Amino acid sequence: MKKLILSAAIVLGSLSTFAQAAPPSPQAAQDSTAVVVKDEFTEIKLEEIPEAVTTALKTSFSAAVVDKAYVNEKKEYKLDVTVGERKGNLWVDENGKWIQK
Repeated sequence: MKKLILSAAIVLGSLSTFAQAAPPSPQAAQDSTAVVVKDEFTEIKLEEIPEAVTTALKTSFSAAVVDKAYVNEKKEYKLDVTVGERKGNLWVDENGKWIQK
């Protein structure tokens, strides 16, 4: 009985793996539309960061050091920062409000 249950479990497991790995049909590829939104950021000098952005950074992340700064057409800023030994990115709008990306 154990072998029967084990065999059934293996067969069902392999079928579900096969179903997940199956490529989409050509018809499905023709019917779907992909929309890609890409915010182009341009590097700026650290002196060009608005006062509201630097104030927000010092308030929320007092130990953060800005390595590089970027801006896009929507006046959103991407900041490459270092806090201690950790590096990361922060996004903020021109008014100093944090953006989730």
